[in-house]
Amino acid sequence: MSLELKLVALDLPADTNLILGQSHFIKTVEDLYEAIVGSVPGVKFGLAFCEASGACLVRADGADDEMKAAAVAAAQRLGAGHSFVVVLKNAFPVNVLNAVKACPEVCRVYCATANPLQVIVAETEQGRGILGVVDGSSPKGVEDAAGVAWRQELLQRIGYKR
Repeated sequence: MSLELKLVALDLPADTNLILGQSHFIKTVEDLYEAIVGSVPGVKFGLAFCEASGACLVRADGADDEMKAAAVAAAQRLGAGHSFVVVLKNAFPVNVLNAVKACPEVCRVYCATANPLQVIVAETEQGRGILGVVDGSSPKGVEDAAGVAWRQELLQRIGYKR
């Protein structure tokens, strides 16, 4: 048997966010679709699920063709069984994350981000699996008073703090 580690970069369309996770059943596509549209009316999104048995297809759905195509492209790059990708536009992951995590098929969420993303993938003769993610950049320092003020103003501006 052999094992090869790969680093897969996932490039997102401008002004989008991505949720990457693992689930266990083909019904993931339907349940995630319902969870997302029920959380944010009018949300633009696409989702893709890598089937791990049977036909082993990338199953997909969404409320926006561009976001659906981006989710499918990311899922194909990953090629990891039972992984799913959600690409959101005009919504933040925080708006849908609890609903996504509450789906009975969802086993784990690796990340929810708009940052540059690298996924650490293990590949064997059987297939591929996600080991973890590198989400964005490393810290460059510690927040000071100006940083606190900037963060609080941002949260107020986007409606998450009064």
